[in-house]
Amino acid sequence: MNKVNKNDVLTEGKVLPAIVSFTMPIFFGMLFQQFYNLVDTSIVGRYLGINALAGVGSTGSLMFLVIGTVNGICSGFAIPVAQSFGAKNMDMLKRFVAGATLLAVVLSVILTTVTVLLCDNMLMAMDTPEEVYDYAYEYLILIFAGIPFTFLYNLTSGFLRSIGDSKSPLYFLFISSALNIALDFLFIVGFKMSTDGAGLATVISQAVSGFACLIYMSGKYDILKLRKKDFKVNGFILFRLLSVGIPMGIQYGITAIGTIVIQTAVNGFGPITVAGVTASGKISSVVTCPLEALGAAMATFAGQNIGAGKLDRVNKGLWQATFLGFGISVVVFGIVWFFGKYIGLLFMEAKEVEAMGYAMQCIRISAAFYFLLTIVLTFRYTIQGMGYSTLAIFAGILEMIARCLIGILLPATFGFISICFASPLAWIAADLFLIPAYYVCMKKAKRHYSKAFHTESL
Repeated sequence: MNKVNKNDVLTEGKVLPAIVSFTMPIFFGMLFQQFYNLVDTSIVGRYLGINALAGVGSTGSLMFLVIGTVNGICSGFAIPVAQSFGAKNMDMLKRFVAGATLLAVVLSVILTTVTVLLCDNMLMAMDTPEEVYDYAYEYLILIFAGIPFTFLYNLTSGFLRSIGDSKSPLYFLFISSALNIALDFLFIVGFKMSTDGAGLATVISQAVSGFACLIYMSGKYDILKLRKKDFKVNGFILFRLLSVGIPMGIQYGITAIGTIVIQTAVNGFGPITVAGVTASGKISSVVTCPLEALGAAMATFAGQNIGAGKLDRVNKGLWQATFLGFGISVVVFGIVWFFGKYIGLLFMEAKEVEAMGYAMQCIRISAAFYFLLTIVLTFRYTIQGMGYSTLAIFAGILEMIARCLIGILLPATFGFISICFASPLAWIAADLFLIPAYYVCMKKAKRHYSKAFHTESL
């Protein structure tokens, strides 16, 4: 029960095979998650109409702001756990797990209360079209009410990945995905519910996967089974968790602000354009899963190896992962170019020719620059895994500034095409910061970080 599979330890063996092996379950987990999100959108679009589809789509940037912040916080909380695991300091690992649990409870209550109360105001501030407003509100209010379950799954799965187990969260997501699909059909097709049915299905599925992960984690791994004394956390534990988790949450939030500005600009083009951009976003969410998974894997890889003092292994892993991502980007571009329209038909009828045209134009332009996204993901997550989450925030700020400038200044002159180039330009801005920032972090780590994790003061 206490033993961790040696294959889950990322500090030993060949670098690229270790990264790929750890990445694959994360990738399939993300793919399943996107799959049931696609089912939500597909059923909404086909059974409730294009306005309902646009309504759900118009909530995307707000969901990214809030849910992305939750994901970032939980990923940040998992980094000290991974570093303690790499340093083989299991007592400290338990204290970090306990502290993260306490903080997650407090933060989930705060975020749920604030977002539910401000949901209406946020949609109005984004100039959500009147035709889709009710659909958007019905869906979003339920997603926000389910934030505690989002915290639960992301925190527990983050703990499992921190000790090298990226497979178990996949199994629970598979069950959750199947349940989500069944509930979508039950609520929307069977019970004739509106977009609130899709939101309720998502929340219930998230809760199931979260509790399943918690039960499994507590039952299988003694190093993750908490004792009463583990909850006697001190200021150092809480500060360390918050100093990594909050910046990662803010990173998502800052990036989301830029997407909200872009979404507001898209809303000004009308429901058909909103539906097209929604379709483009959904396609992108699916095809970029391998890149996102590769980035997420690098956070744990860097965390464990920093904890073990293996800085050269961190550097080697980063570059091998980045070049692997470049190859994936080429394949993904081909998929988007030749098969993107067929993916779009999952949630939009073929007769919606104008909306499909917007979707294809947007996704093809973005996909041509996925190699830039690869750099953003591998470098940013590595920096965060090394423990320098605050520094990575500046990459998010640059992305936000780029998107805001594009969303505010360009649509009136260049029209819809400016929306299509918003993400590539934002990735360029982030890359220009992240690459030199990584080398700054590596120099700091060589001077201080490896020693810090092998002292009694940890």
